[in-house]
Amino acid sequence: MDPVALKQLAAALAIGLGAIGPGIGIGLLAGRAMEAIGRNPEAAPTVQTNMILAIAFAEAIAIYALVVALLIKFV
Repeated sequence: MDPVALKQLAAALAIGLGAIGPGIGIGLLAGRAMEAIGRNPEAAPTVQTNMILAIAFAEAIAIYALVVALLIKFV
């Protein structure tokens, strides 16, 4: 196979697979946070702060996958 095609395939797989985990994690996290706020509305500010912090950490993993995909594609 052509090396350029393999690099493109590897970059696509890196970002595709690297985004699945954070996407699922953020969905589960937000769903559980909404359940917690629904059960205890008084705790909403604390739950929301912790949820946003956890989402930021999960997004960092997706950004790492993007960096790896760009490195594969252009280096």
